[in-house]
Amino acid sequence: MTAATPNADPVVLEFPDNRLLIDLCGAYDAHLAAIEKALEVQIIRRGNQLSVLGEADAAQQAGQLLNMLYARLEGGRAVEPADVDSLIRMGGSEVDTGVRQGDQIEMPIGQAIEIQTRKKRVEPRTEAQKAYVQSLFDNELAFGIGPAGTGKTYLAVAVGVSMFIGGHVDRIILSRPAVEAGEKLGYLPGDMKDKVDPYMQPLYDALNDFLPGKQLAKLLEEKRIEIAPLAFMRGRTLSNAFVVLDEAQNATSMQMKMFLTRLGEGSRMVITGDRTQIDLPRGVPSGLADAERLLNRIPKISFNYFTSKDVVRHPLVAAIIEAYEAEAERKA
Repeated sequence: MTAATPNADPVVLEFPDNRLLIDLCGAYDAHLAAIEKALEVQIIRRGNQLSVLGEADAAQQAGQLLNMLYARLEGGRAVEPADVDSLIRMGGSEVDTGVRQGDQIEMPIGQAIEIQTRKKRVEPRTEAQKAYVQSLFDNELAFGIGPAGTGKTYLAVAVGVSMFIGGHVDRIILSRPAVEAGEKLGYLPGDMKDKVDPYMQPLYDALNDFLPGKQLAKLLEEKRIEIAPLAFMRGRTLSNAFVVLDEAQNATSMQMKMFLTRLGEGSRMVITGDRTQIDLPRGVPSGLADAERLLNRIPKISFNYFTSKDVVRHPLVAAIIEAYEAEAERKA
């Protein structure tokens, strides 16, 4: 464990349930090590007590984190490395308990913001993710903009499934531009569904995380959940639906306008994209950039931004994104 020079009396915490304490510490004390490294403290375990040594403020913060994680375990919820990382990123900030509302839609809340689906509970793991999820419940149209791995699409689909289960919407519609396909679509085997499904696979993956396989298959068959390329949205009015446009940076300005004007009564719409991964032909402006410029002053439309600090995939992903961002700034 990380050595630290104490500048004050240690913060001593006592945890009565030794089984929960084992889970709190993590395999080979991995959870404690993560807190030590992040806050530059030393945590010593004796029996059912943990003593935190280090700078007074850091030791107090570590103690707060440990108490919050233990309370999570007492509530019957697991503590995984991502949960420890999430609390460290959020600075151990408490989140109000109870029920919040956004346009009469109840937002499920526990000790932290949670999204309940059929298969799992989903929690935002950074402050930006927390604000993003809140905005999805509070606004009829929301944008999530930032690099890969920040949970933009995953959280949007989770909220959509939660609203669908709760009866707030009648269907879920997920869409992406099939820009990568271009002329190559015609050379792929099978019918149109077979040709475009590979480009929709990330959306299927997210749904499979939240709904049992048989139920998902039935909902897809009944068209209560639709996954379709952006071009298939033309001419439709999407009412009483939760609608997600993923990879929106690859929509043209005309496509973006077309999609946004599909919004019907009782619907919610989420637009996600990464401005650094535009695959449109050179000289074709991104509809996502136009939407940012034109819509950012309209009430009830929220814009939520993520950075490499919000990446919740492998830690190397964040490092890779930061390296590319630094190179782009150097060339600018």
